[in-house]
Amino acid sequence: MDNKRYKWALGGFLAVAAYFLIAEHRAHVFAFLPYALFLACPLMHLFMHHGHGGRHDHSRHQTHRHDEPGDA
Repeated sequence: MDNKRYKWALGGFLAVAAYFLIAEHRAHVFAFLPYALFLACPLMHLFMHHGHGGRHDHSRHQTHRHDEPGDA
């Protein structure tokens, strides 16, 4: 089976599984939604802001000049 057929088959299986999971366990899924909101906040911060790990070049945002008096 080629890769394209495999992806369609897997996508169809996952869609059917998601449908039955939500249909049969609706009370559990809806009870989880408030926790999912709180979980989404740190995950969004981590993935969308890249964790603020200092990997960005901040030199263009700095207005401090190194040739001012009092600088070493």
